Amino acid sequence: MNGTVVGVLRGGPWQEHDVSLKTGGAMLGQLPEERFVVRDIYIDKQKQWHDRGRPVDPVRALQGLDVVLIGLHGEYGEDGEVQRLLEQQGIPYAGADSFGSFLAMHKALAKDRVRSAGVKVARGVFIERPEDIGPGVREAVMTFMQPVVVKPVRWGSSVGVTFAHGFKPVTDAVVTLFEQGAGGVLVEEYIRGTEATVGVVENLRGETLYALPAIEIVPPPKEFFSYEAKYSGASQEIVPGRFSRPISEELTRAAKAAHEALGLRHYSRSDFIVSPRGVYYLETNSLPAIGDGRSFSSGLNSIGMRSDDFLTHLVSLALG
Repeated sequence: MNGTVVGVLRGGPWQEHDVSLKTGGAMLGQLPEERFVVRDIYIDKQKQWHDRGRPVDPVRALQGLDVVLIGLHGEYGEDGEVQRLLEQQGIPYAGADSFGSFLAMHKALAKDRVRSAGVKVARGVFIERPEDIGPGVREAVMTFMQPVVVKPVRWGSSVGVTFAHGFKPVTDAVVTLFEQGAGGVLVEEYIRGTEATVGVVENLRGETLYALPAIEIVPPPKEFFSYEAKYSGASQEIVPGRFSRPISEELTRAAKAAHEALGLRHYSRSDFIVSPRGVYYLETNSLPAIGDGRSFSSGLNSIGMRSDDFLTHLVSLALG
């Protein structure tokens, strides 16, 4: 792979722009210079692509690349749009293909797939259009114990996730998300328990699908693992998590099952709640954040895998 030209996409138009800059920055800084020629391709909040500091057409920005690492998060980066562009241009890239990306990003569709693979999933009501808000909220409030969890169906990093109790507060939360541009809202039963996350990597250490140790997430008191808790440094990650052996094995099985059920490639990270009722699936990140303080990198560190070796492995998978 000596001299392989690797393009790193980072930025993007959505709320996770700043997180993406950090993931892309980690990729740029940790790809071995002696093996790769690295190009920083920045996408601003208006979807304008920039190559070497100059605004360019996306197709032109991709010219001359042998492979792409996608450091984008959220809509546009993880929903299949960028992946379709790369597929149209015939450029290999690491991470899920366009269809797998779309499935993983759509929480309602993802949960249906993962449930079919034998993993516990919280019950929920998917409200697809604003005109369905009344009946959808009524069904959720009458069916589930309060409070319920209200979340946008396609945003990541817990952006827009709230807890609400009662018909009017739940309605207000759903209306607010639609007003903010959410393309659908999921209202779910609240599963109380300990948050956990498990990364998986393909073709690592002799395993077709290798699971990193389950990580226990300890958010600040009286707070869930929100966007602020994820990226402010206020949450604690315990690696490996303080789970019993049967629970750790179930988390590993569930993470692998989610990766396969969603048709993902190369690497992913799935989030769970460990409750007295069992292990419940929350969602899967098809492009998990990488870098210092990020859960996926914490998992890699715990098995003694350096970031440069992991990124080299990703390039190999993409070209493989």
